[in-house]
Amino acid sequence: MQQHGEHEPDRSHHRTGHGTGHDEIGGRARHEGHGAHGAQGAHTGHGDHGHHTAHAPTGWGTAVRATLHCLTGCAIGEVLGMIIGTALGWGNAPTMVLAIALAFFFGYSLTLWAVTRAGLGLRAAVGVALAADTLSITVMEIVDNGVLLLVPGAMDAHLSDALFWGALAFAFLVAFLITTPVNKWLIGRGKGHAVVHRYH
Repeated sequence: MQQHGEHEPDRSHHRTGHGTGHDEIGGRARHEGHGAHGAQGAHTGHGDHGHHTAHAPTGWGTAVRATLHCLTGCAIGEVLGMIIGTALGWGNAPTMVLAIALAFFFGYSLTLWAVTRAGLGLRAAVGVALAADTLSITVMEIVDNGVLLLVPGAMDAHLSDALFWGALAFAFLVAFLITTPVNKWLIGRGKGHAVVHRYH
């Protein structure tokens, strides 16, 4: 009986050690599983974050803001070009060429100013401006000047004439309405002003 009693603690100790081994293995497995799950979750979250930042917003509001940005530069350039052409006594054709050139210049300049403020170097900023604004400004200038050519007497009106400013405002409105869907299409494909959004 005494020998049996002495053997019992050994068996109990064996069971305790065995249970502890299982607990350690199970705990390790749970810990590793948790670590793997955490790593997988972190990886998935990182991937989602990258996917989110890779695409700029494609709503109409974004397209409208991009078009207004373009319209601002075009309006400044065109009005300045017409003022200079009129002051120098130029005809319609050279004045229009100057106005279009200045529209591109100021349109690009606004984007350059925005992205260089975000810390981009000048050379890279020029590339961003060309990619963001070229098609948008081109469409706007074609529509804008096309409307001015179609409005009777608009091209011969002087800066002091209400017809000139009325025709110009109407031309900008039509250009805005046509260019906005173009910008939405470009942004939805990661082009146009979607390039600028990466630096905001």
